[in-house]
Amino acid sequence: MTDRKMGPGLSIFAERKPRRELARWLAALAAAALAFVSVPGASAQPPPPPPAAAAGQTATGALPPRNHFSVEPATSPIRVDGVLDEAAWATATVIPLTREWFPSYNAEPLVKTECLVTFDSEYLYVAFRAHDPEPAHIRAHLADRDPTAFLDDTVGFYIDTFNDRRRAFEFRINPLGVQTDATVSDTDGSEDFSWDAIWDAAGRITADGYVVEVAVPFKQLRFPRGAQAQAWGFLASRSYPRSVIHELRSSYNDRGQTCLVCQFDTLTGFRQIDTGHNLEVVPTVTAQRTDERPDLTSPIENGSAKVKLGLSTRWGITPNVTLSATVNPDFSQVEADAAQLNVNETFALFFPEKRPFFLEGADYFTTLYPIVFTRTVADPKAGLKLTGKEGPNAFGMFVAQDRINNLIFPGPEGSGATSLEEDVTSAVVRYRRDVGQTSTLGFLYTGRQSTDYFNHVVGLDGNLRPSAANTFRFQYLTSRTDYPEAVARDNGQPLGSFGGNMWQVAYIHSTRDWLADASYDSRSTGFRADSGFVPQVNFREAGWEVQRTFWGEPGGWYSRFIVNLNASRNETQEGHLLNEKTLLFLTYEGPLQSSARLRILPNWETFQGVEYKDFRRDLLVSIQPTGDLGLSLFIRGGQIIDVVNSRQTHFDLLEPRIEFKLGRKFSGEVDHTWQAFYVHGDQFLRVNLFQATLRYNLTARTFFRAIVQYRDVGRNLALYNPGIELPAREKSLLSQFLFSYKVNPRTVLLVGYSDTLEGDETVDLIQRNRAFFLKIGYAWLW
Repeated sequence: MTDRKMGPGLSIFAERKPRRELARWLAALAAAALAFVSVPGASAQPPPPPPAAAAGQTATGALPPRNHFSVEPATSPIRVDGVLDEAAWATATVIPLTREWFPSYNAEPLVKTECLVTFDSEYLYVAFRAHDPEPAHIRAHLADRDPTAFLDDTVGFYIDTFNDRRRAFEFRINPLGVQTDATVSDTDGSEDFSWDAIWDAAGRITADGYVVEVAVPFKQLRFPRGAQAQAWGFLASRSYPRSVIHELRSSYNDRGQTCLVCQFDTLTGFRQIDTGHNLEVVPTVTAQRTDERPDLTSPIENGSAKVKLGLSTRWGITPNVTLSATVNPDFSQVEADAAQLNVNETFALFFPEKRPFFLEGADYFTTLYPIVFTRTVADPKAGLKLTGKEGPNAFGMFVAQDRINNLIFPGPEGSGATSLEEDVTSAVVRYRRDVGQTSTLGFLYTGRQSTDYFNHVVGLDGNLRPSAANTFRFQYLTSRTDYPEAVARDNGQPLGSFGGNMWQVAYIHSTRDWLADASYDSRSTGFRADSGFVPQVNFREAGWEVQRTFWGEPGGWYSRFIVNLNASRNETQEGHLLNEKTLLFLTYEGPLQSSARLRILPNWETFQGVEYKDFRRDLLVSIQPTGDLGLSLFIRGGQIIDVVNSRQTHFDLLEPRIEFKLGRKFSGEVDHTWQAFYVHGDQFLRVNLFQATLRYNLTARTFFRAIVQYRDVGRNLALYNPGIELPAREKSLLSQFLFSYKVNPRTVLLVGYSDTLEGDETVDLIQRNRAFFLKIGYAWLW
């Protein structure tokens, strides 16, 4: 076993368990879960809600009324081409978008929109007629699916297939048929755009607006099994961006509710729908070659080409239970992570998950804190995942065999990290039960184990909504860990087996105009969650927040104005102050999609036993004057701790950003971060971080992309403490070029090239490495 730098208690844990026992235990859990899906009556659907009252007649603390629509099977075949000329659309259920939710509050919309719904045995069909009095002003651009800045005109719909008022699938489409999909959860308030489904969409701009047509295969969804007619939650929406973004919806939505899915209308009549074999098989071929220079003064050495064959499968055992497996998967990152500053940072940086196997059913594993963070699985040989929902019971589990063991060593003031080249087995088991109309209770287990190492975490969590405006969340976890002796000594960790606990509680009160919350978080010194992202332990933190929102009138000088005051105190478990801060911020939103946020941040913090009184302030301004240009600027300054020299310093930070589009096909973003640190008025550290992304979309399926990241760090070592050895200059330039052709998210052709240039005070930028990449994947669906 070698050690290398990592890239960007309960009694059952008292004894170390051999890996084969962990495998047998997990196999038994998988068998139990599979057996559960056949329990008679487990799939019974919740009873339909009572008939809807008139819009707005919501009793205090009650869920809002729901409209009911009945949908009938399609009367003819449908071709998804953006032309609604089939007979089936003439008889489809029409759901009008009758409410503008923002900036007006459930007022009559400025534009007319109709949503049409029908289905056959294999597909859910949805279409939109989006009328526009000025079609020339429609914002529509070609883009890859799920673009990061989706600021076009869009229409979309949400479907709560279990009708449990907690979770939904979201589909959004722009006027050219560009797709965006996501999962939405009221349990944690998330909207996760990393989920990808295989579905068809087409759009067309017309003389009086635009038309969108969609077909979603039922095999891509999860819903209660059984032959009975089903009732699903449903919400149609439209985003109409002009000087302000007008958000239109098909039903009355109460801003005083802390949930969205719980307010959906009901769509009934789905029957005799067929998912077929519901089997998806995706073989992949990945070829890669990396050339590297041993050091900045040596010539570059050509690497050998590596070809890897992979296979991923997804089987819908029933319409509501899915088994996924992967062997020798391609988990290569074909898109560079967004650049982040890592100077003067004491804690590990967080990068989001992007890999398809881990994204499948990812929302089943979410809790109040990221205890499941799948990027800790770095180079897996194989993986197996089971997710599903039966009645009020949702469950998920996965096992992955990894070639690398990534570890974070958390502390109260910072964290360290390492990566061990050894086989390690990771496993996660999640169970969640619906309670009442919108509450949930859950259980979580995570484990990582190798020959001379283990980490086990087990705990309970809950999301309780005693009334429409109030939410109580809690999570309790306990862990048991044992590091290899050499690793423990080298990284200052306890020798032998040790344990710790973590618990969090939060209360949230949210109405149309007011938000108030309070929270408490405690983590003991020995708590570890190596399958999650927990960079800090040995602290307890209490905080509170109060916020008032003022809503503008249509056409006024502001659409929303927010005043927020919050405070928190963070100290070690022994009672020593880590930081105490108060934050006041004011937010303005107005015409031309403009916004401004001013924050005042007095802060008391302790580092290495010394207390500092730091005062910081920042300003964020942005504007979207047209559909083709977005501008923003973030400014921050004040006092901060210089963690390298253990002293108080002054710093300034500037972050300008430009988003632009040229015509329908060309788009990009340019970001720059400039940061400087001063001691006694003299600059001792300067950082420049530049990133540009350019895209050219030939079609909605094909694009070219270039990413450039430049990092330049300069230090005046004469102003550093004696004995600190750091380079006076560090420079790096990363470039990445990609051609992508996607029939769907898993049938792809990717061809890429990337390289990295590095330099220091003695060597100008020189190519350190270069890589060539090819991936072919094809999805077979049955």
